[in-house]
Amino acid sequence: MTTSPASNVAFASQKSLPSENLRRKKLPLTEEEVFYMNCRAAYLTVFKSSLENIISKDQLYLALQHAGRNPSQKTINKYWTPQTAKLNFDDFCVILRKEKPTSKAELLKSFKQLDVNDDGCISHTDLYKFLAKRGEKMTPEEVNSIINLPDVNAGGKFDYIKFCKLYMMTSGQCLKTALEKLEADSKLRCQQFGSHMEEFSERDSPSVPKLSPGIRRQSDQGAFSNKGDNRASLLSTARKFKASVSCTISMAANSNHNSKLTEPNLKDWRCAQSRGCFFLEEDGEVVSHQYRTHLARSSAVYLTIKPLSLSQVEGKRGKLSRWLSVDTALYILKENENQANLQLICCTELRNREVFGWTGELGPGVYWLIPSTTGCRLRKERKPVTEEAQLVYRDGTGQLFLTEEFRAALSDIFEVIDLDGNGLLSLEEYNFFELRTSGEKCDEDAWALCREHFETKKNELTRQGFMDLNLMEARDLEGDPRDLWVTLHSMGYDAALELTEACPFVIDLYAERCEPRTKAVRMEASSGQLEKATCQSVLRQGEAKAMAGCEDIIIHTRSCGFRITSVIENKSDNKAIIHVNNELSQNCVNNRGPNIFAVEVAPHSTMVCQHVMPLNERQEWTHHCVYSLIS
Repeated sequence: MTTSPASNVAFASQKSLPSENLRRKKLPLTEEEVFYMNCRAAYLTVFKSSLENIISKDQLYLALQHAGRNPSQKTINKYWTPQTAKLNFDDFCVILRKEKPTSKAELLKSFKQLDVNDDGCISHTDLYKFLAKRGEKMTPEEVNSIINLPDVNAGGKFDYIKFCKLYMMTSGQCLKTALEKLEADSKLRCQQFGSHMEEFSERDSPSVPKLSPGIRRQSDQGAFSNKGDNRASLLSTARKFKASVSCTISMAANSNHNSKLTEPNLKDWRCAQSRGCFFLEEDGEVVSHQYRTHLARSSAVYLTIKPLSLSQVEGKRGKLSRWLSVDTALYILKENENQANLQLICCTELRNREVFGWTGELGPGVYWLIPSTTGCRLRKERKPVTEEAQLVYRDGTGQLFLTEEFRAALSDIFEVIDLDGNGLLSLEEYNFFELRTSGEKCDEDAWALCREHFETKKNELTRQGFMDLNLMEARDLEGDPRDLWVTLHSMGYDAALELTEACPFVIDLYAERCEPRTKAVRMEASSGQLEKATCQSVLRQGEAKAMAGCEDIIIHTRSCGFRITSVIENKSDNKAIIHVNNELSQNCVNNRGPNIFAVEVAPHSTMVCQHVMPLNERQEWTHHCVYSLIS
């Protein structure tokens, strides 16, 4: 299954698995290796290379924040003296080793000194006096930005317990974001970082960093001190949130009734049907087929998308297939001149139960259909499977066969990859399957060999031929199921042979005055063209709110009855880290998972922040979110 037909037919070579390295168990990192990995991640969030130097206090401050630290001005001045011209990566590592992250207990202790009523709150008057009048003073504008944070202020009081929780989560998220960015960039993983390499040979301890003269002199003078200034930590914590804005949307139960999809009279309309699938990747991103459609003339169009019901699995173990509750949508884009120039036309925002659709008039030309799911209901399965399903067995003569359960799964896979729904697999359809499961394509010569050895009709592979091809592969492997499982996992199946990390769908395109022609042309992650289309749609139709204190950061929110989408627009010249807090939402689930998280938005760009849907559509749901800019 993970080899091309030619390899199967010729029995010529054993397949190599693209995911083989991923399946190998890695030795756990030592504490020292974890430390330097965190240092690299934070440094490379600010700089393109570890060979670049820190050349300003602002750069040092930003890099320390990405490492989850909470530097006060006093701390910055300790390492950046009037004689300091630059610091290198090794200097940065030493600073991180000496400056431990601020603990929640330290922060609480700082605030508790001002809590005269011992109720977890500080009056705004007392907070203002402390921050603006004493010690390392804040400006009135900085104090107001703290007092105006909506999720920690109410009734003229500052809830410092909530604030400490907010800060600790944000500091951890800064480091987590930096690590995820480092992991995602294979080029960065291969770099040499200062005196340290990404991999340590034979688990040797790294050598002591070579420090710049300025840092060494400070160390000799005892400048590195673990004694934290609690008050300075308080001020630095307060300065971490530069601006914020909140959004509240209340939705009634079954709130999609105002966007009811009504099917027109389709008598004499011509239809093009296409199938496809959403696949959930290891990092949580969703990959799906994308389609190109041609209309020869202007026509009224009725377009729908819905989850594909698979007859073999329907009612398995007495329960409904979980992917049938996954939300789906289609973005329709007009191709102008070339495929790089796509114009957003509309999105399927009407709904009738599990069917999402759009009806309207489209002119002649080429259109792209980009399927979408929010990810609120298609997400990683956390429940572990205790027992792995059996894929093959031997009969009394020792002959190898596929189990009935495995054959049922293969039959469902056939339904999913049969993109035109004609009951046969063309070479193009089979190659989508091959690329998904093995990363390789089957060429014309290999396909010809496949047709010679397995049942075909009209030069396309039948369901029985597909079964026989997989049986032959199992026999080639002498019953070893590991390669078979690679294919199954790639197609979204878990160890119990249940489809948990994929959602097959079907698209129906009806045209009144011409014959529509639709063809799957590629598979792409949601971060590509779909991300652009979603941002365009929300910016065009959503409500915009600029952050108080930072007008260049704008939150766009779009509600369409059954889901809410927010997009962050960054008009500034600098990247922005936005802290997102959904804790006060009720009966809601978002595609990110946790209620509190942070995202990084590049300068002069837009990004989809989150999708939100109701946990229970039969009940009212309220989305309340606070977006805060982290300095």
